[in-house]
Amino acid sequence: MHSPAKRIYSILRLSLGSATSVALTLIGLIFVTFAVGRLIPIDPVVAVVGEKAPQEVYDKMYKELGLDRPVYEQFITYVGKVAHGDLGNSVFTGHPVVQDLASVFPATLELATIGILIGVLLGVPLGVVAAANSGRWQDQMVRVLSLAGYSVPVFWLGIVFLLVFYGKLDWVAGPGRIDIAYDGLVEEWSGILTIDALRAGDMDVFYNALSHMVLPAMLLGLSSLAYIARMTRSFMLTQLNQEYVTLARAKGASERTVIWGHALKNARVQIITVCFLSYGFLLEGAVLTETVFSWPGLGLYMTNALFNADLNAVIGGTILIGAVFIILNALADIVYRFADPRTAG
Repeated sequence: MHSPAKRIYSILRLSLGSATSVALTLIGLIFVTFAVGRLIPIDPVVAVVGEKAPQEVYDKMYKELGLDRPVYEQFITYVGKVAHGDLGNSVFTGHPVVQDLASVFPATLELATIGILIGVLLGVPLGVVAAANSGRWQDQMVRVLSLAGYSVPVFWLGIVFLLVFYGKLDWVAGPGRIDIAYDGLVEEWSGILTIDALRAGDMDVFYNALSHMVLPAMLLGLSSLAYIARMTRSFMLTQLNQEYVTLARAKGASERTVIWGHALKNARVQIITVCFLSYGFLLEGAVLTETVFSWPGLGLYMTNALFNADLNAVIGGTILIGAVFIILNALADIVYRFADPRTAG
């Protein structure tokens, strides 16, 4: 059994190794985005100057973008710019891409965080209950719910949500992040509107923003719930078939203790990994949800960038999404080393 000091030291040592892996992975991500930017059939010069620009204007911009240099020099320059937070300017908005990403990402973060909370708080218990009642009606219900969460198209379900809960029942607010009457009333501090409203003490803005968030957050929560519940069920079934479970039951341990105290405890590392990955998928995959609900986040921003052939914005968003996944994987690694001392070495 490790002492707390040795455990913390071991975790810090392994975390340094993870930091090195993160740095190398980020470099690989930058290389991939650079290659994609050179291979896709979009002329970055035309995207800036337009198709009808004179040849001399085209040639001047071609040199300003450094496209006349050897590829390895372009890559070195590209890495340097990314390292300094320079992702170029967006053709669509006219602003630096970093500024745009800093503006839209908090909205996606807010939505995805509520979605993953729904997914974890409901998905893990449902998965445990399904595994504990394998083959019974509880298990069948969870499996049907998981299948529905995977099978039903997001855009269709989003439209149904709007028609029923907003259009017919008028229980919640509709598309957008806030009603226009409340827009700009709260000073932007974190970029997360509900937090900014609470900080300012403006409960009208808070409740309006929360009402707008209910439907898209429920949609994201349902998709993450389906994945987390299915994986939790699978992990728990594996644990419940282990010899230590049979031994615990033979010693007279209650079924509640066996399931929630032993099996779930041993499955927690895998469940933590799944929850972090699901969070990353929500941050990345909110494109359709944000489009249906006109939610001004990263997904909608990248959709508009793609329709406008805004290469810098697309690549910048791709780098951000990749970086988020890498960081979440590293955080999951650290968290489950705290959760299970055996993984800390």
